[in-house]
Amino acid sequence: MSGVESMTDARTAFVSGAGRNIGRAIALALARNGCDIVLNGRADSAACEEVAREIEGLGQRALVVMGDVGRSGAVAEMARAALEAFGRVQIVINNAAIRPEKPTLEMSDEDWHRVIDTDLHSAFYTARAFGPGMVEAGWGRIVNLTGMNAMHGYSGRAPVSVAKHGLWGLTKSLAKELGPKGVTTNAISPGPIDTQHADTSMTAHIRAQKDRIPVGRLGTPEDIAALTAFLCSDSGGFINGQMIASNGGAQT
Repeated sequence: MSGVESMTDARTAFVSGAGRNIGRAIALALARNGCDIVLNGRADSAACEEVAREIEGLGQRALVVMGDVGRSGAVAEMARAALEAFGRVQIVINNAAIRPEKPTLEMSDEDWHRVIDTDLHSAFYTARAFGPGMVEAGWGRIVNLTGMNAMHGYSGRAPVSVAKHGLWGLTKSLAKELGPKGVTTNAISPGPIDTQHADTSMTAHIRAQKDRIPVGRLGTPEDIAALTAFLCSDSGGFINGQMIASNGGAQT
């Protein structure tokens, strides 16, 4: 990223939801800053493999580890593969999330737990898997992607709002626990970002919010990636326990 020193000592980053949109942009931004990247996706291995080729084209190493980050055992397996390949993972980006819409009173237990597992529990699992290596090294970065659901409750998305509020709480707790050991933990709250979704109605919903953003445009995945890269650099080392909104001034 322009204006931020490159990573040194072949740092490695784990990025969940890395096959497209914000996750892809973050993986590429960190690779440009000198990181090797562990790319995670749940279903679209072809997309992750394509991002891996892009990273290798930038001169960095890439490893694809497919699996559901909402499952403790799957994260443990991914961590084993990543540590075997790279020795240590110093940066963790918790980006994977699902945002289904359904009235709260119509949700099944499965509906509820699937969101909480993916959007919240996954960040605990990755911190537990990779945190010890960061503490041992005396340097690490954890960045959790929360979104405006962490600040506002939305109709039809109760478990998403609960998970993202919880992710903000986890961020603050980890910041206090791990900060003294050289590991920072922060959250980024993206506003409306111009991304492509399998559900075209979701893409249309996001684009319809442009007129409500004071800067007059939607955000891009690269906007979020640039902020993430800064937080993960040595220059970002005094930022800890914060939730930084990148939303063009949007409030709701």
